[in-house]
Amino acid sequence: MTLYRIRPDVPFRTSQGLRPPDCSLHNMRAALLLALLMLLPSGIAEGAVQKSHPYRTRWKHATVEKGALGRVAAGAGVAQLRKTPRKYGGGASGFGKRLGAGFATNAVKTTVEHGVAARLHEDLNYHRSTKHGVAPRLEHALTSTVVTRNTKTGKRTPAAGRLAGHAAAGAFTQGALAAGSGASTAGIGLAAEAGANVVREFAPRRNRHSSKKK
Repeated sequence: MTLYRIRPDVPFRTSQGLRPPDCSLHNMRAALLLALLMLLPSGIAEGAVQKSHPYRTRWKHATVEKGALGRVAAGAGVAQLRKTPRKYGGGASGFGKRLGAGFATNAVKTTVEHGVAARLHEDLNYHRSTKHGVAPRLEHALTSTVVTRNTKTGKRTPAAGRLAGHAAAGAFTQGALAAGSGASTAGIGLAAEAGANVVREFAPRRNRHSSKKK
C-alpha cells in the first residue's frame, strides 16, 4: 500500500491520476484573515473611523499621515536590506511587496488599537514624567508602553488597545501574509513603541513661548 503525503498547495497523485488540491494557501490565508476580523469586537473599525468619534483624528494621523507613511516606508527599506521575508525577493518588486505588506499591517494595527482604546476610554497620548532623574523617567517611559490612564476616571489601566493592536498586526502578518512570526512582529512593534516613548521623554522640550522674530 502506497502512502501519499498531502500538502494543500501541491497536487498529489492517485490511481486515477493527478488530483488537484482541495484548497490553496491563498484561500487558507484569506480564511485566517476573515476569522481574525470576525473575532474583533463589534464596531471596532466603525468606532475608529466614524467622523464624529474623538479618536478619528488620531487614527488618521497614525494610519495615513506623512509621518505614518514615512515610518512604513523606512521599515520596508530596512526589511529590503535584510532580505526579509525572503519570499518577497529583491529589487523594486520586492520593495513594493514589503511596502504594501507594511501599509496593510499598520492599518490593521492602528484600527484595532484605536477601536479598542475608544471603547475602553484609554488615553493613547504620551505624557512626560513629573519625576526627576534618569532612572525614574526611563521607568516611566517604558511602563507607559503597556500602561495608560482611563480618560474618564484618571485611573491607571493596562493599555489594552495598544496591546491588542500589536497582537492583531502579528496575527495578520503570520496568518494573512504568511510573512513572518506573529509573536516576533508584535514584540518588535512594542519594542519600537517603547523606544519612541524614551525619545519623547528625554527629547528637549519645545519653547512654546519663544519670542517672535521681528
